[in-house]
Amino acid sequence: MGSDSDLPTMQPAVAVLERFGVAVEVRVLSAHRTPLEMVAFAQQAAGRGLRVIIAGAGGAAHLPGMVAALTTLPVIGVPVQSRALSGVDSLHSIVQMPAGIPVATVAIGNGTNAGLLAVQILATADAALAEAVAAYRAELHGQVRAKDERLVELGSAAYLAQMG
Repeated sequence: MGSDSDLPTMQPAVAVLERFGVAVEVRVLSAHRTPLEMVAFAQQAAGRGLRVIIAGAGGAAHLPGMVAALTTLPVIGVPVQSRALSGVDSLHSIVQMPAGIPVATVAIGNGTNAGLLAVQILATADAALAEAVAAYRAELHGQVRAKDERLVELGSAAYLAQMG
């Protein structure tokens, strides 16, 4: 992430990866304030065994694109909500990559989906991880079905009252 203030946005990605047993390395590397360290990290990532990078940044949000320019590993960008433009500036900075240097981009502030996308990428070469992703999806399915059944049973007004 570009700043430690991005950690609340990025921590859900860490939690998802840990849930699936994926080793995680969490760093603060700024494209603007620590560019040499960022370059070294990106250039050495594949050689150190990393297989996917999740990069979160706010404001100008150059970190994901700069990292992607320096490695052939898949990079997932997480736009961090900013004060000035609520993260739209971050989203535009990350998603507007030139042809040839892609960055997969999730919704503003959605570290959870970044973690899940990283797990799905890794699962393409790991059958056990693919099974764990399928089980997770089945769990989500079950949760929504249970909510639907409860909503039908209670009616919308009573269900809503229980939510608040």
